[in-house]
This record gives sequence, C-alpha cells and structure tokens, in this order.
Amino acid sequence: MNAPRVKVLVIDDSALMRRVLSDILSRDATLEVVGTAADAYVARDKIKRLNPDVLTLDVEMPLMDGISFLRNVMRLRPMPVVMCSSLTERGAAVTLQALALGAVDYVAKPRIDAAHSMAEYAEELITKVKSAALARVRPPSPGASPGGEGGTAGAVQRAFGDGASGIEDRIIAIGASTGGTEAIREVLVRMPPDSPGIVITQHIPAAFSAAFAQRVNDSCTLTVTEAVDGEPVLQGHAYVAPGDRHLLVVREGGQYRCRLDNGPAVNHHRPSVDVMFRSVTRCAGARAIGVLLTGMGKDGAAAMLEMRQAGAVTLAQDEASSVIWGMPGAAWQSGAAQALHPLVDIPRRLIEIVGSAASPAGNAAKEAIA
Repeated sequence: MNAPRVKVLVIDDSALMRRVLSDILSRDATLEVVGTAADAYVARDKIKRLNPDVLTLDVEMPLMDGISFLRNVMRLRPMPVVMCSSLTERGAAVTLQALALGAVDYVAKPRIDAAHSMAEYAEELITKVKSAALARVRPPSPGASPGGEGGTAGAVQRAFGDGASGIEDRIIAIGASTGGTEAIREVLVRMPPDSPGIVITQHIPAAFSAAFAQRVNDSCTLTVTEAVDGEPVLQGHAYVAPGDRHLLVVREGGQYRCRLDNGPAVNHHRPSVDVMFRSVTRCAGARAIGVLLTGMGKDGAAAMLEMRQAGAVTLAQDEASSVIWGMPGAAWQSGAAQALHPLVDIPRRLIEIVGSAASPAGNAAKEAIA
C-alpha cells in the first residue's frame, strides 16, 4: 500500500508564482498541492478546510504580511512552513525573523527568466518541502520579538577567569543546516564572553550570512561577525562562514586564522561543514571541539569522525531537540560524535569541557563528555 502523499498549500499573492510553485511541487509523486491562496485570509480558511501538512508562504503579501500570518499560525495551529523569500537585505532580515518564529526552512523566489537554473531550483524546493513534512515544528524562540531582534544574554558572565591557561589555544567549530540559524543563536547566547574562538558553518545563501551574523551578535555577549579572509580567530569572538565561500582555519605564527575558499561545493554545499572541520583537525587536532547541530543531510559527519580520531572532543544535538536530525544523526550513527545532548545543554557542556581542559586536571575533560 502506498504511503499517503504530503499535502501542500501554496500561499503567494502572485498568480504566476502560485502556478510556478504548484507545477514544480506536483512533479513529485509524494507531494500533492491541495490548494493555493493569494492572501492570508484565504489561506486561513483553506488550512481549516484542506488540512495541509506543509505550507509554502510568501513573505510579502497584501492585507496581512507573511510574518504576521506565520506568527498566528504558530500560535494557533503550529505546522511546518517553508518561506519563499527574495535574496535581498530585507529578504534576509525577514526570513531570519520567520525562522525565529518557527518556520522550518526557506527558499528563494525563483527567477522566471533563468530557465537554465529552474531544474536546480525545483530540486531544492521539492527536497525542502519533503523534509519540512518530517520536521519537528519548534515554538517561537524567546528572542523572536515583533521587531525581529533577538533577546540578549546580558547575564552571561566570564567563565574561565584570568588564571585559566590554554583557552586561546582551544577552538570550537560548529556546523548546522536546517533549523540551524536559531540553534546556533541559542548556543551562542549562553556562551561566556571569554570563550575560545568559535568558527561556524551554517548552510545559508550569500545574501543572508552577514545579516545572520549581525542578528546573533545583537543577542549575545560574544562578538559575532561574518568571517573575513586572513583575520585572526580571537577569544570571545565567533566567525560565520560567508554564504558562498568555504571557511577554513589555518595556524600561522602560533595563531588561528580564517581562510575563505572559492573551491567547489562539498556535499552539495559551499560553505561545507566537512571542509571547515577538516581544516580545524589539521591545525588544532586534540585542542579542537566539534559540534554538529540540526540539519538536513550528512555534511560534517565524515570530517567529525576525523576530528574525533585526532583526539578532539565531538558533540552532536540530540534527535528530540533537532528540527531535522540529519547531520547530527549521521555523526552519531557513524561514531563521529562522542555524545548527544539536547540543544539547551550544549553550551553548558562546552563550558565544562573548556574549563576542565584549562584546569590542572585538564585531561579530565574528555573523560567527562557523556
């Protein structure tokens, strides 16, 4: 007996866009477009009547904008939503706010005049809608205010003290994909301002990565920026890979530095978590800590195993707290991750590991992972 198809409701004020998205989704035998809506009020009625499994939602709509409608959906009837956004500065800010409010994922608006790229776009849209149907819908983040600003972590204090040794020699590498923008923010807001340098690869469009870094920076006591080629990796700072370049870490003159690379996509991604993890293994070895958070696919799992084999500490987000347990699940199933933790516990574990390694009994850190 065939499994039931995923029911999709397409919400967009453009008749052309509704037709394009519906035609693309209807190509997949496991998806069924049960309806379309030109505005939020029509969408509300069709949700009640058609009971869709997934919504695709336009950001810019008349009568009620996509963010206001999403907020109502997540309050009254939480369900998987994939946002359709423009790749612009405004599109980035609004999309990041939508993810904070509980949207599972996003896709760019297709360019109707770019026929050569439509096949690739169709594959991305279908994949993300199918994954959204399996996602764990999160309630809105506490920092998801109406203005889109994240909450701050002003109560986070220095954790390691002036006497701690070797903190500047440690490095934390974090990888994530679907659901990762909020997961990363929730980790960083709980990290103290004297944390080791942190490097981050999040699968994100080039137009979004700077806005993402700024949003997280506004939420926490760490300094969070988009990585710049050649800059040092400093204690108390976190560096986000630009959305179209691999982020690598090298060691020069006893100091870690960011290197940006335009090489080919790895695991269909640039930036790739595997690329970043491998570079961290080469330059930091056992001084590194690797973390894989929620995300679709397997990017990062293979290189995390290499990190663990080199003596690094490796952690992954558990299934229950992940939006999509693809990347962390692959790391756990392959033996790359030493331990699984709920998202809320990961900052505490990182602080314990770094603090233990900086104490006279430093080697106890690895024994205390589980």
